[in-house]
Amino acid sequence: MLLSKGFEVEMYTGTPQGNIVGLSDKIVADLDGFVTEPDSRNVEYTTAPLCSYDRLLCALVRPRQRLRSYLQRLGDYTIIPGSTLSLGGSDRFYRSDPNNPYHSYIENTYGTNVVTASIHINIGISNPEALMRAIRLIRLEAPLYLALTASSPFLDSRPTGYHSTRWGLFPKTPAYVPLFESHAHFIRWTEDQLAAGTMQNVRHLWSSVRPNGNRRPYDLNRLELRICDLIVDPIGLLAVTALLEARLWQLMADPSLDPLEKSLLSSEDLIAIADANEVAAARQSLDASLRHWQDGREILARDWIMEIYQEVSPFAKKQGFGCFLSPLKKILREGNTATQWLKLHEQGLDTRRIIAQAIQATLLQELELEDKLCQLLVA
Repeated sequence: MLLSKGFEVEMYTGTPQGNIVGLSDKIVADLDGFVTEPDSRNVEYTTAPLCSYDRLLCALVRPRQRLRSYLQRLGDYTIIPGSTLSLGGSDRFYRSDPNNPYHSYIENTYGTNVVTASIHINIGISNPEALMRAIRLIRLEAPLYLALTASSPFLDSRPTGYHSTRWGLFPKTPAYVPLFESHAHFIRWTEDQLAAGTMQNVRHLWSSVRPNGNRRPYDLNRLELRICDLIVDPIGLLAVTALLEARLWQLMADPSLDPLEKSLLSSEDLIAIADANEVAAARQSLDASLRHWQDGREILARDWIMEIYQEVSPFAKKQGFGCFLSPLKKILREGNTATQWLKLHEQGLDTRRIIAQAIQATLLQELELEDKLCQLLVA
């Protein structure tokens, strides 16, 4: 039995020319399964927790098909790839719910640095101490998942110097998050943050990875990886997810992979390394020079990913999802979205043309996937 997996998918809407247009109020009112974000220019849908990768693929694609069909009824609108306001609009916040006090706090505190689109990957782990062990390992390796998914090199029509402008600018909150030694530690820390006001509510833990569940911080049932940029290729997203799941199977088979047990470094050093690696991955993604959590040695992100790929591949094959892991090599070979877009920019294409081409390519890819893979599940 595979682990359950689900996605929270944030996407921008707008014109085929790449202009982002806020339509979330209309979408949420008329389409089941979609929810608003604080800014109306992006909208979110969530997939149910599923174990099967085949079913996950359809759960990713079919809501987008429904959304595209609805957008066409509204006018000449579509879904826009990327994780930032690539072509403009970062000077204004377009509130989706002006009367929501939490949204007011977000706008007044962070501005448009939080107006981003991303993928949150949720993996079901019901045992709270096993979950905390997984959180510790994945926090130290979260920059690798950012490196694979970076898709926000532009802001307001210009390259920013980041491959993931989203994570480079995103206000991680609270500023300091410990490596949680136990579930009890997480509960105490969360209660302290709420009392101090550094977190407004239990959802206000904006870190690369966090425990999640029905009644946080007490009732937890899943790991939520939050660092990933929006990766619109569903096959690529499932490959990234397969890497994460296979790594967790490896950890369950060998709990000594826990950084608090395996690393030669102190807990404080590990936190510093994790934070520095996130910054480096946001800037250079697959070509970033990182420090390994086991001993502090320097290693390129792409080399570290390949090391883990080779370690976890037997676990993926044993559990029957090895074929979904293998497309990861294509990302390493051809580059992530950010590196592909920057290459086109270096060749002379302006940002608007790059985004417009990506919009069309995404549409064609989803149509192909719908035809090939979802027809058997049509009831």
